[in-house]
This record gives sequence, structure tokens and C-alpha cells, in this order.
Amino acid sequence: MSIITFFSGSFCSEGAVLDKLVQKTGYPVIDDRMIIAAASRASGLSEKKIQGAFSAKTSLFNQFTHEKERSIAYLRLALAGMADADNLIVAGASGLLIPGNISHVLRVCLIADLKSRIATAQKQEQISEKEAAALIRKNDESMGAWVKSILRIDDPWASSSYDIMIPTDKTDTDESVKLISQHAESDVVRPTDASKQAISDFLLAAKAGEALANAGHNVSTASTNGTIAITINKNVLMLARLEEELKQIVEKIPGVKGVETSVGEKFYQPDIYRKYDFQMPSKILLVDDEREFVQTLSERLIMRDMGSVVAFDGESALSMVDEEEPEVMILDLKMPGIDGIEVLRKVKATRPDIEVIILTGHGSEADREVCMGLGAFAYLHKPVDIDLLSTTLKQANEKVQEQKK
Repeated sequence: MSIITFFSGSFCSEGAVLDKLVQKTGYPVIDDRMIIAAASRASGLSEKKIQGAFSAKTSLFNQFTHEKERSIAYLRLALAGMADADNLIVAGASGLLIPGNISHVLRVCLIADLKSRIATAQKQEQISEKEAAALIRKNDESMGAWVKSILRIDDPWASSSYDIMIPTDKTDTDESVKLISQHAESDVVRPTDASKQAISDFLLAAKAGEALANAGHNVSTASTNGTIAITINKNVLMLARLEEELKQIVEKIPGVKGVETSVGEKFYQPDIYRKYDFQMPSKILLVDDEREFVQTLSERLIMRDMGSVVAFDGESALSMVDEEEPEVMILDLKMPGIDGIEVLRKVKATRPDIEVIILTGHGSEADREVCMGLGAFAYLHKPVDIDLLSTTLKQANEKVQEQKK
């Protein structure tokens, strides 16, 4: 029997249809929550981080950490390990990770017109029409970003991506379930030797993707009869060296019969391939109102393979602490609005795991004592030697990583 992937717009009767489908077929369900939990266990990333892969918003630090791409690699591996079974429903966005060449997968999408969805959201959530429309728009934005990252298309509801599109505002729950179950029993979606091999290749490609992500690489992987195809999508100065490194990593995976590399369509864009170095600080937040100074400092750190983003005042810094989750902060004391000492106090009260390095041109010995008493990692003066700052950053990052173990 087939695997059914069950993708839906929000407020499209998805819960009712799924419940009745399970009752009729008896198929077990794996959903996004289960896949996220498995991916988190395998990767060491938090479930919140993994969940972020489904969001339209990408962290400013992602260009340095590849956390979103790593999360997708682990989601793919978790799903591939669960999908080696017949009679299964994969409910949620994760099902789109299953390659199209696995023919015994029935791909189902539920959608309804916006007016119907807004009315349903108002009723279910007890919210206004305006709030309902905003909630649906936000959900669709995330689903659109997810579909584009996985399927490389802009429309998450494009009929070409699914075997069955059911308009739930025009089709009741019982009829929807009947349509899905009838198609699931069709000979067209029964497992064949070729489709079973495609499932094995899916798992092998996922293992290769996970191994490469663990080594800090951000590339695409696919498999055909045990041969792994690696696609490099960003420009790299020494392509042959990178290709050799990627091959050496993947060739060690049991079951791999060969490795091929190629460059993707984005290879010739101006982006530069950046391998993620797990030992280097990659989530540094620089907070200083001297814009030219802090932007130059950020550039100098990036040149040393340290990932950094910038905030120009205390209010922005505190917002970024909540949204971006930096691990190390370089903080000026004298700023308009909330000053550095107050930022330090608030950060240490809410996120004591963030290591804060004070970098100031105006601080006194009394300020130093206050900052160190509040939990600052170090207190440095401007102008600072870049090598001293780099060493201090690495030491702070080492402390952060040690505390995670």
C-alpha cells in the first residue's frame, strides 16, 4: 500500500479530514511534531531551532551558521528513517521533503478560498475578521517560504506539486476522505521495486546530507542506486579542493557506491561558499551607536570567519536578543536611550547563557566593577587590539559551547 503525504493550508478542515482518514485506513500518522523531535535528538539543535526551518523569517546569523539548512538536513534524515514503511500518513509540511521519484507516495493537498478560511479562523480562534486574515497571511507566508526552499516554486498551492488537490470549502469531510482513500488503493501508487529503491536512496542521500552538515557544509544531496550526487550552489575559489573534501566525507557512509559532484544554477552568483566552522564564534551581536566603527568591526570579524550582526542602540539589541538568539555580545556602555549597563543587566536577567564583552571608550573603574559584578565576561577599552578581541571572543564562545554540553 501507499504512503500518503497530507499537506494543508491553515483552517481548511485539515484536522477533521485527517482524523477520519486515519479511522478509515488504519494508517499510523507521523507529523511535523514527531519529525522535529527526532531531528532535534539527532542534531543536538533545540526543537525551537528545528521548528524555525518552517518559518518565513531567517535568522540574521544564518549566513554564518547555516542553522536553517542544517535543520532541513536533519528533518530530511528523520523523515527518511521513518518513511521506510507502507501504509503510512505523513501529515504536515515535512512530507514535501519526500522526493518526487518515490512513486508509491500519494501527495494530497487541502486548500479553501480565503473567505472560507477567514470565517473558520474567526470561529475556531474567537478573533476578529482582521485578525483572522492576518493570521492566515502569516501562515501562508511561512508555507510559501518552505515550499520555495524545498520544491523551488513560488506557489505553495500549485496543483503540479500534488496528486490530489481538494477544495475543502466545496468538498465535505466524508467526500474528501473517500477521494483520498480510493486513490491510495490504486495500483498506480503501490510499491514497486523501483519505488522501494528510491526510498533507500532517499535515506542514503539524507545520511550524506547529515554527514556534510555535521562537517559544516551547505550543499544539496541526492542518490540514485547508491551513487550520491552532491550539488554545490555557491561559488568557491578552490572548487577541486572542496569537491575532494566532500567526496571523502560521503565515501565513508555505509552503502555509498560512488560520489559525483556538480555545480548548481546558483554557483555563478556572487555569493561565496562559506563552510561553517563549529569552533569559531558565529553568533556575535555587536552593539554600539558609533555606526562606522561597529560596521567596520563587524567586517573585520567576518574576515576572521566570525559571524556578527549589528545593533545601533540598546532597544534594538534587546529585541535582537529575543529574535536572533546571539551567543556572544560585544557591548558599548555609552549609548542614547538604554545604556550598556542596563542592557547588560536585562540580558543577564533573561538570557544568562549569553556571554557579554564590554567594549567602551568612556568607562571608569567603577563601571568595570559594576559590569563584572553583573556577569560580564570581559571589560575592554577602545581602541582595542583586534587580536586581543578575537582571542577574547573565542574564549567566550568556548564557555558558551561548554555550557551547552
